[in-house]
Amino acid sequence: MINARRFFLGLFLIFLCGSFSWAQDAPQKLASGDLTTKAWIAHGKKDLEATKKYTQECIDLYQKEAAEEQAALSALPKNKKEIEAVQSLNDVATCYFIQAESLMRQEKTADAKKIFQLIIAKYSYGQAWDPRGWFWSLRLAAEQTIKKIETGSIDIVEKKKVSQLVTKLVLADSGNEDFVDYPKYGEFKNIGTKDYQYLVTDQEGLIAAVGEGIYPNNSAVRKDPIFKAVIKDKRLEGDAWDFLYSPDLEAAFVKWTTSSEPQGVRLYCTGLILEKAGLITQALKCYYAIVVNFPGSYGWTYWHTPWYVGQAAIGKINFLLRRNPQLGYKLEGAKIDILNGFDNDISNDVTVASPGQFVKMDLASEAAKIKPVPETIGIKKTVGHGKVSLVQYNNDDWQLLVEGKPYIIKGITYAPTKIGQSPDEGTLGNWMEEDLNKNNKIDGPYDSFVDRNRNNLQDADEPNIGDFKLMQEMGVNTIRLYHHPLKVNKELMRDMYSTYGIRVIMGDFLGKYAIGSGATWNPGTDYNNPEHRKNMIESVKKMVLEFKDEPYILFWLLGNENVYGYACNANEDPVAYFKFVNEVAKIIKTLDPEHPVAICSGDVLFLDKFGKNAPDIDIFGTNAYRGDYGFGAFWRQVKEQTGKPAFITEFGCPAYAEGKNTDEAEELQAQYHLGSWEDIQDNMAFAGNQGNALGGVVFEWLDEWWKAYEPAIHDTKGLWTGPFPDGYMHEEWLGMSGQGDGKLSPFLRQLRKVYYMYQKKWK
Repeated sequence: MINARRFFLGLFLIFLCGSFSWAQDAPQKLASGDLTTKAWIAHGKKDLEATKKYTQECIDLYQKEAAEEQAALSALPKNKKEIEAVQSLNDVATCYFIQAESLMRQEKTADAKKIFQLIIAKYSYGQAWDPRGWFWSLRLAAEQTIKKIETGSIDIVEKKKVSQLVTKLVLADSGNEDFVDYPKYGEFKNIGTKDYQYLVTDQEGLIAAVGEGIYPNNSAVRKDPIFKAVIKDKRLEGDAWDFLYSPDLEAAFVKWTTSSEPQGVRLYCTGLILEKAGLITQALKCYYAIVVNFPGSYGWTYWHTPWYVGQAAIGKINFLLRRNPQLGYKLEGAKIDILNGFDNDISNDVTVASPGQFVKMDLASEAAKIKPVPETIGIKKTVGHGKVSLVQYNNDDWQLLVEGKPYIIKGITYAPTKIGQSPDEGTLGNWMEEDLNKNNKIDGPYDSFVDRNRNNLQDADEPNIGDFKLMQEMGVNTIRLYHHPLKVNKELMRDMYSTYGIRVIMGDFLGKYAIGSGATWNPGTDYNNPEHRKNMIESVKKMVLEFKDEPYILFWLLGNENVYGYACNANEDPVAYFKFVNEVAKIIKTLDPEHPVAICSGDVLFLDKFGKNAPDIDIFGTNAYRGDYGFGAFWRQVKEQTGKPAFITEFGCPAYAEGKNTDEAEELQAQYHLGSWEDIQDNMAFAGNQGNALGGVVFEWLDEWWKAYEPAIHDTKGLWTGPFPDGYMHEEWLGMSGQGDGKLSPFLRQLRKVYYMYQKKWK
């Protein structure tokens, strides 16, 4: 999934890893992972001798095990648990890859090519770990490099694994009820408890009501003419998961309704296919069947973390009803809690379920309802008494106030990276200082222009306008920025605020990626280590003292999804981490009582532990990529576990989708963002739902071409599987704006549909 110029090395890795002493090697046999890590570090330092030493030692010690693991596989492992089960294979293949990369650096391309071919032939299922959070295929990376050696291009078109026939799904049996009256066909017991059950008393009636493919009517699919057709045409060959994004909706529907996946997962994926086919009421029945019958069902993400299907199904139902008001229904009282469900251990999970019910809704009456306003409710609590504060009203809703006025975070991550630059190769510049055209203006903020006709030229009617102005016109009022490792240009930030009205959420990584802690990348920051803690506190103090009086500061942000544990141990000891976060928050408030303090976590992982151990954090923020329906139970869970206001620190969707043209992919990106923002809106104060949403930060302003490691090429390979239009995260395509063919980077901007969607919603 990743292209060949893969090293997370150069300046970036050296900065994070610090110094390394080769003399510390123990004489005993080292683990393959340790040898691989040492090999990467040596390669990053351009130490050819050490690179050769550590790669060859790993190969010599573990190639027999690697060969056995390769022989035992029939396909590329798909999730973190499966991948880590073949560690020797991964490390031996990676060490061969490092050797080849080292030879490429020495311009010994013929020798490098032989090793790349060896990886393809003998270690095709090996994968390497990227510290940004995913694995990548060494075979594909090797193929791409060979292709680049031979042709100068890296793009490899892989044959689709499942049917790509375009079909329209027409069901033979859609059931006789659009919104199934479950009490008519069974009995609900112990609603709202861990002993919840739905007992079917009239199975034939329920089967007739739900229609084919929906539990308990799974077998009816085999009577549908499309079943015989797809069998006859051999259109079911391939993995069920690959069918989720196939245009062959008939085959996808049959594949999933007859799959061996757990019932909840099967129903959810069937619902996705029905949605795609435009069969909305049938999709609603599919999702609600999960809530009623399998509320505690779960699947596994790419990283082998639990995905609670019932909670996602409720989110999908609310999303579809919001998008289709003509149906005239709302879901009331549906709630699924997974006790002990904020960690990665499912063995102690307990499901507490209330299925709720569909209620007819009078649209005119709903529209006529008078929404409460702050003046009529009154304030329950105020957090902070400075220029920026938080208020909780007597109905428990929250708002962020700036100079006494409500402030919705309409934020964006801004990093206008010039194509060709990469932190992996130590070439990343500081966008806050770069003036590549030597006109005494910072490039991205002031000199960018909109390529309206997308001809990759700056025409006479396309003047320089600058990103700050474009973001202002989009409705952006906030950017998220970290004070390290790059220097912050205060004058630039002051002008961004005074001229364009854009404020800054200023962050400290708090030891993530080992930044600020003084730790090496491996094993990373230890939140129980006194020296690491001292270094991080000094880093935060420096940030606050340097920026607290700057007019553009909105509030402080600690960490960046540290709970995922890359180069830190927050995932291993979350209690120690959150207690440290709380200690840091208290220090910040002694230095600056004028601005709130927030955390940037990773979805809701360890949310319960955060709630118990970080009372002095004012705002819970998290990076979340859940799908086009928004964030589901997130707002309620934060409210119940912490009582705090919340915002999404990072969310987004690629503007590239396999099998879609540019226009189609941009529309899918815009619709994904629309669903996310509508969910945020619906949970703001006085909107009638949880009332604790403060806004969100879109990721990101501009495509960054280095994310898949070949910084001069706009790579289209998926980096990891997830809830995106084609099932993959294409991290080089997340921008509200693209950079065209790259020849006029960092100045050219091609604004996408999502830009205009936000312009409409935010202004």
